[in-house]
Amino acid sequence: MGNSALKAHLETAQKTGVFQLTGKGLTEFPEDLQKLTSNLRTIDLSSNKIELLPPLIGKFSFLKSLVLNNNKLTALPEELCKLKKLETLHLNGNHLMQLPAAFGQLSALKTLSLSGNQLRTVPTQLCGLRHLDVVDLSKNQIQNVPDTVGELQAIELNLNQNQISQISVQISHCPRLKVLRLEENCLELSMLPQSILSDSQISLLAVEGNLFEIKKLRELEGYDKYMERFTATKKKFA
Repeated sequence: MGNSALKAHLETAQKTGVFQLTGKGLTEFPEDLQKLTSNLRTIDLSSNKIELLPPLIGKFSFLKSLVLNNNKLTALPEELCKLKKLETLHLNGNHLMQLPAAFGQLSALKTLSLSGNQLRTVPTQLCGLRHLDVVDLSKNQIQNVPDTVGELQAIELNLNQNQISQISVQISHCPRLKVLRLEENCLELSMLPQSILSDSQISLLAVEGNLFEIKKLRELEGYDKYMERFTATKKKFA
């Protein structure tokens, strides 16, 4: 892509606060963007070949949305965690194995998508995020859901298409969790904490494609309580 094209994109971004450059084969984060650190609210560099996010990402202090789906990122810089206004972070289809240690400092984060990466566990950093609504960790390599999940503030947690065979009973204690997606994992029915049904806020539990028949779920103690929540929620949105 020529310099003139990039220049045109930068001029538009200066006016709109949105920089979008997708599917252009970029191998690195455009350095020229640092001229707009105080202008930009949205950066979308999806479907490129970016391998590294430079430390200068931490300078975009007004950034609300960062979208880098389908790139080649293997790690994220700690500087990313300085983005105190960031509400939406989409990093689907990269090669991420973990999140920066200070990730819990992204205090405004509401939506986090990490589908199609190489995470092996539910990152504990997520538990510090008080405004998190939706977390998508589908299509990773997660094998178990640890005790720390009980502190997660999310309303929806998507763990579809992982390798989960164990879930901590603490998941029933998530204060705001309404939607839990566990489709296409490696769960035996005996490994699904019954308290999810009998004693949680969860009103939509999606567990198709595991190692048990769905009708067996209906025989578990607490299923009627779950159905009460499920039906009440359905009525509310009907």
